[in-house]
Amino acid sequence: MTTRCAIYTRKSSEEGLDMAFNSLEAQREAGVDYVKSQRHEGWVAIETRYDDGGYSGGTTDRPSLRSLMADIERGRVDVVLVYKVDRLSRSLADFARLMQTFDEHKVSFVSVTQQFNTTTSMGRLTLNMLLSFAQFEREVAGERIRDKIAATKRKGVWVCGQPPLGYRVEGTDADRGLRVVPEEADVVRAIFTGYAESGSLVALVAQLRAKGCTTKRWRSSRGVWHGGKPLVATTLYRTLTNPLYIGQIAHTRAGKTEVYPGLHEPIIDRALWDRVQARMATGPKDPKHRRSNTHLLAGKIRTVEGYAMSPSSVQRPDPKAGASAPKRRVGYYVSQKAIKQGYRSCPVRAVNAAALDRSEERRVGKECR
Repeated sequence: MTTRCAIYTRKSSEEGLDMAFNSLEAQREAGVDYVKSQRHEGWVAIETRYDDGGYSGGTTDRPSLRSLMADIERGRVDVVLVYKVDRLSRSLADFARLMQTFDEHKVSFVSVTQQFNTTTSMGRLTLNMLLSFAQFEREVAGERIRDKIAATKRKGVWVCGQPPLGYRVEGTDADRGLRVVPEEADVVRAIFTGYAESGSLVALVAQLRAKGCTTKRWRSSRGVWHGGKPLVATTLYRTLTNPLYIGQIAHTRAGKTEVYPGLHEPIIDRALWDRVQARMATGPKDPKHRRSNTHLLAGKIRTVEGYAMSPSSVQRPDPKAGASAPKRRVGYYVSQKAIKQGYRSCPVRAVNAAALDRSEERRVGKECR
């Protein structure tokens, strides 16, 4: 009887993967040798390669792992071999789910260098113990990294990867830091001054899009270009609330945000920043207020262009009551395109919620008769 063996390999970083004989090749060679040693048991290595280079073991969102699990579900695999247990997963919860899938499809799991498999109760116990230590090591390493990031930010140094619109990272070692990009800085200043004057994100989005302003465009280490997308209201909001633009570094940990003086050059002066924050503070303070009306079709309707219609409401005076009477709340379904790109960009914009809900209730009522 032939036992089909799938060899899975993984490496957390991409460093060294361009070499002729890299870590993935070494892991696969060890797996192939182990399969050959079990040839008398009918073991045969599957030709399909399941290699994940540059993927963390803390998640199961890996292309080759997904391919392996799909082949297991199709009944094409009898044994899964790895060089070490943590090559499959460093998370105890993820590993337990993978083992459950293996058991459901009668697939055994073998670690080449640790000499055990899951066909015995002792093998399962040993696996859980080793994986617990692997997860502990991962959590301790994560804590060390977070502590280092916090300490670096306290010194005013940017350590958050790709900087936002207006800045780029330059220099090496000691002089490495944020530098202002003049053309991007002009867009940032236009965002702040425009909001300080109008107080409307939607109107400002339409104005900036008409000028051709986009999000930051940058190229990754692999040479792939990112960004350069049209501005939306959420992008402007993140820009207007980012203290980086006044020369500060923000650090959030355990739900608490602290701000430290940065070493980089500010783009916005403090007076303009304070004006913008004061104007933003005068807006609606209770987001639940906007959704207090009943919206029966919330999450179920879209515009002809495919944009979701979100529930919202506004306070309007009652034409049948006097001027001193309290305002009534009117519910609407508002297009996400109108919210993010400006009302002029969307032909639908907003629809009265009460009228649309009543129309749907009548339609459903007729069908139920």
